[in-house]
Amino acid sequence: MPDTPVEPSGSGRYPADMESRVAVLEQIARTTAASLERIEHRFDTLEGRFDAMEGRFTAMDGRFTGLESRFAAVDRRFDALSSEHRADFRWLLGLMLAQTGALLGVMAHGFHWL
Repeated sequence: MPDTPVEPSGSGRYPADMESRVAVLEQIARTTAASLERIEHRFDTLEGRFDAMEGRFTAMDGRFTGLESRFAAVDRRFDALSSEHRADFRWLLGLMLAQTGALLGVMAHGFHWL
């Protein structure tokens, strides 16, 4: 059985003879290996930067230990202000209802309803 070419020999993307095809594949492999090495080097550099940032955050963690107590104090102040506002609102609402009742009483007396 005679050898039949896998691809017809013509003007295609790759040359028709086998040696030049293998050379192109070897060049692609070398380029790929170099690209992978460059990518690995960049990842190693990024990993070093992330480790440095993690060290900075760990060092800064000691500065923020008192923040929780400060936020708790602020929350207590807001709760106290909120309860004062509720009490003031209730007092004002009661005062308005009392004035309305007094006005209605005066009107009833003036119109001789009572």
